[in-house]
Amino acid sequence: MTSKELMYIEDALGHEQYFLTKFGEIANSLQDGELKNCVNAMTAKHQALFDGFMNLL
Repeated sequence: MTSKELMYIEDALGHEQYFLTKFGEIANSLQDGELKNCVNAMTAKHQALFDGFMNLL
């Protein structure tokens, strides 16, 4: 893997980590159960993306 490809993966990991943090904060602040479930589903999708990027390394 080239250094440029590693930089792209590092950048993608940073974005996914940001999404995970923000979605967690949002889910904790929501009162509506249906909306909270939706945000938790998005969190799970971004966790899967993060894990996929980590597996590339």
